Amino acid sequence: MEKLKTKLTTINWQLVTESMNENGYAIISKILSEEQCNELIHEYNNEIIYRKTVVMERYRFGLGEYKYFDYPLPKIIQTVRETIYPKLSPIANLWMKVLNINKIFPKTFEELQSLCHQNNQLKPTPLILKYGKGGFNTLHQDLYGDVYFPIQCVLFLNEPDKDFTGGEFVLTQQMPRAQSKAIVLKPKKGDMLIFTTNFRPVKGIRGHYRVNMKHGVSEVISGERHTLGVIFHEATS
Repeated sequence: MEKLKTKLTTINWQLVTESMNENGYAIISKILSEEQCNELIHEYNNEIIYRKTVVMERYRFGLGEYKYFDYPLPKIIQTVRETIYPKLSPIANLWMKVLNINKIFPKTFEELQSLCHQNNQLKPTPLILKYGKGGFNTLHQDLYGDVYFPIQCVLFLNEPDKDFTGGEFVLTQQMPRAQSKAIVLKPKKGDMLIFTTNFRPVKGIRGHYRVNMKHGVSEVISGERHTLGVIFHEATS
């Protein structure tokens, strides 16, 4: 995991910060190796490492399946959570400041986790998602409880246009008193997308205002698509 940790710490976090502030998302190429992607996919059917499976169509979330990991988390996920959270908390705290939200996120992941546990949010939220032909994910936000960190990430485990077609990652941005804007992204295998969980600040004439955002996945036309979602706050169930 040292190689992964080195990759994560040597990311140009200044560029990531600028992209998050300007767009609400940032894509970082080649974070996971081919072997790491394949290992996570291979473990999809190893039920012992998961705490919960959700079949999306049962809840009208879309068409597909996802599984929440149980503790102890795979080392890849734990490394991502612990290493990049301290890089993201300053972004989140700046957003709170410019939007006049009375909230300060702690500097380390361990402190955030402790805060979640104090609020009875004890369940891990990282998950792996699987879509087959026709699969999709409706627009949503991953909040889970009173304590939620406003930034999360997803790692892409398959190669678009080779392992699957369609299945683009979709962000929608709801500007006040305006129609929603759709952002369609197509990261490659091993890439990491960092994006806002529910809103971001946008600077206007009279200061910053809040823009709500949701995310989802467009319909998969062929093949199989797997992604690894890394959410930093915990869940109550």
